[in-house]
Amino acid sequence: MTPFRARLWHVPGLLAVLWRYRDSSWWDDLTIMLRLTRQGCVRAVADGTGIAGFSLCRAGELHALYVHPRAQGRGLGRVLLQDAQDQHERLNLWVAEENTGGRRFYCRHGFAEKTRADGARNDEGRPEILMVWPPERRVET
Repeated sequence: MTPFRARLWHVPGLLAVLWRYRDSSWWDDLTIMLRLTRQGCVRAVADGTGIAGFSLCRAGELHALYVHPRAQGRGLGRVLLQDAQDQHERLNLWVAEENTGGRRFYCRHGFAEKTRADGARNDEGRPEILMVWPPERRVET
């Protein structure tokens, strides 16, 4: 499957994927998704039943990467992440410290841990890890 730029008519499908993972205000999610889709920040993949996953990347930060449960295990997360890497020279993302599967996924695709935070900056208040790609090289002096 090839990722494509999401359009406004894809927003219901994008939200159907997002709401499998988040319990948040539908109005906030709708207004944010509409704005970011209009700005061209959302990339999606579809299967025979509709939107199967999406990524949201802005200014080199991967804010979201979600795959619908019905489509997991088919490499769509890898496809979306590779698409983001192809479009950006550098990427960073925050991943929940407790999300060990996500952390392993990003490490397998070239990301490295840069720093940790206590969760004060995220909606859930959970500790998180900043991961960067490509990993920063240390210069020996």
